[in-house]
Amino acid sequence: MRDFTSFDDIFSRPPNDNFELLKAWAGTTLAFAIMQTGASNLLSGEFVTNLIVAAIVAGIGFVLHELAHRVVARGYGAQAHFFANDRWLLLSILISFLGVFIAAPGAVWHRGLLTVRQSGIIALAGPVTNLALSVLFLFLFIPVIVLRPPAFDLLITICYVGFRFNAWIGLFNMIPAGPFDGAKVLAWDWKVFAVTVAIGVGLTFLLSDSALFGVLQTLARMF
Repeated sequence: MRDFTSFDDIFSRPPNDNFELLKAWAGTTLAFAIMQTGASNLLSGEFVTNLIVAAIVAGIGFVLHELAHRVVARGYGAQAHFFANDRWLLLSILISFLGVFIAAPGAVWHRGLLTVRQSGIIALAGPVTNLALSVLFLFLFIPVIVLRPPAFDLLITICYVGFRFNAWIGLFNMIPAGPFDGAKVLAWDWKVFAVTVAIGVGLTFLLSDSALFGVLQTLARMF
């Protein structure tokens, strides 16, 4: 999320948020799927599976993150549009062939007369969306385990990657420096910043895979 107030020329570009979000979603999905699969296995069925998982988890995670920024900014009367970062999207796809994933699909740019509190809330909206998605994917484990629907293995993978990925993205964006959302949140209210970071740390690091799958195995035996 960028607070773009000193370089008005970006708003002279005709906005097409839907197309820009589609580019960001597609590029992020492709980069994440290539990284997960490995460059040598792109002709395999594994790549197709990872592409589906990435489209649901990584692509939607980033799109909803940016939409949350835009919705809140516009709610405060600011002008806000999403612009994909074409260079970084291309770079992220190229680097994914090396097994590295870079999350830089673009940003919501906004301008308007905003208080420190309003700017902080706008910034907070993105990470909170990812943390909420992480919790949602975590709880989706329960009906998948209980009902064991078709494509069970794929759904388990989506839930797991969705939980881990969104927790990490939410926490990562709370870095309190530079262009990261955490800098604006901390400038507004250190208590809100601390609680959000604590939730992110808990979801990302404290709930280990062994504990998570131990609970899931218990649920599976119960049902």
